[in-house]
Amino acid sequence: MSMMQEFKKFAMRGNVMDMAIGIIIGAAFGKIISSVVGDVIMPPIGLLLGGVDFSNLAITLKAGSEGVEPVLLKYGVFINTVIDFLIIAFAIFIVVKGINSMKRKEEEKPAAPPAPTKSEILLEEIRNELRKK
Repeated sequence: MSMMQEFKKFAMRGNVMDMAIGIIIGAAFGKIISSVVGDVIMPPIGLLLGGVDFSNLAITLKAGSEGVEPVLLKYGVFINTVIDFLIIAFAIFIVVKGINSMKRKEEEKPAAPPAPTKSEILLEEIRNELRKK
């Protein structure tokens, strides 16, 4: 099998395609969550804390001079990133919890008894004939 055929077989597997779709949707979901955190959640939190915008919080390690940017330790951006992570982790937790709940309900349903085999059917017919006698 040539390398190209092997790659095609690998790439067209269901698992690889599912993973690719999951990564694309995950990236889009990450952008949505970042917007929710940055544009919806953080402004009220900043307002409650006296108008503080976390993304602007920084410690100047070295002041800037003419033509040289200052060196900043941007801990506010880190706080925003941690909050982003916590919200994303919580959202994923809720989704996984819902999926697990649906799976449990599915598993709790009693399974239909398996269809009788040919030998079981034959034995039932023999039994029924013996009962008639």
